Amino acid sequence: MKKPQFAFLLGLGCFLAFGIVSPLAAQKTPPESHPILAHRGVHQTYAREGLERDTCTASRINPPTHAFMENTIPSVQATVALGADVIEVDVHPTTDGDFAVFHDWTLDCRTNGSGVTRSHTMAYLRGLDVGYGYTADQGASFPLRGKGLGLLVNLEEVLNALPSTQVLINIKSRDPEEGRKLAAYLAKRGVSPDRVMVYGHEVPVAAYLLAVGPAYRGFSKKQVADCLKSYVFWGWSGFVPKACKRSVILVPHSHTGLIWGWRSSFAKRMAKAGSQVYLVGPVPKNSQSSLAGLNDPALLKGLPEGVGVWTDAVEIIAPALAGK
Repeated sequence: MKKPQFAFLLGLGCFLAFGIVSPLAAQKTPPESHPILAHRGVHQTYAREGLERDTCTASRINPPTHAFMENTIPSVQATVALGADVIEVDVHPTTDGDFAVFHDWTLDCRTNGSGVTRSHTMAYLRGLDVGYGYTADQGASFPLRGKGLGLLVNLEEVLNALPSTQVLINIKSRDPEEGRKLAAYLAKRGVSPDRVMVYGHEVPVAAYLLAVGPAYRGFSKKQVADCLKSYVFWGWSGFVPKACKRSVILVPHSHTGLIWGWRSSFAKRMAKAGSQVYLVGPVPKNSQSSLAGLNDPALLKGLPEGVGVWTDAVEIIAPALAGK
């Protein structure tokens, strides 16, 4: 067998480290065999060229066609209306024992606040305008300023707003204590295993899983990379590596040819092992770029049964899947 190239695993690791219909009407739900995982949900899109880890994406958005902002209740509700099965949100612990739902490590980019997000109380965060920093013309205008007041909420409120939708929670740090805190937070509120999944760095994810027990799911970029690397070597035999079990498996569209049984048996094997497979976007040619979700409907052609789609453009992919 020709030695496979594993550059895509690096891109996959980076990916995990990091005109909508109006008014929104409920769309036909896509077949369950192709679940949709909406990364960011309905959000303000932005140019990805030259994107780096600390780039302020709110300062480079495309001209807005709607007023939805990621990690807010209006956004996640709009995402459900479009047909998403799983919605990804980002969380930060607060100084008063809560978990705030917000993407950035610091407040300065998107909001009228400042400093590290987790260094504040939930009460302080609630008073911020999460639409304050969005601009599509390099600061000449701020079309969402004032529209994000009161939209920075806690994790409990998001879960309550999504009673029938699974939530994928992104732990933003490498601190194992954050994993344990999140486990205690969910347990205190009686959140069942089928409601949530957790992902992020392997250290806090491992701490979270140890605290919540085997009924809950969590995965890390390292686990997913280990799964794919092992399967590329051993999948011909039908062997399912330990790293592939009870997990979420992300496969870049550009590298499906390396996956044994991709069109016939891969998703079935992973389902028997308790894992869900999602197709993500092609690996960027620039190795420094983060791997994006699958956002082009043309790439859905030949999507195998049982394979879901991880997308940054749910408003495009959900209607395309519903029409398949």
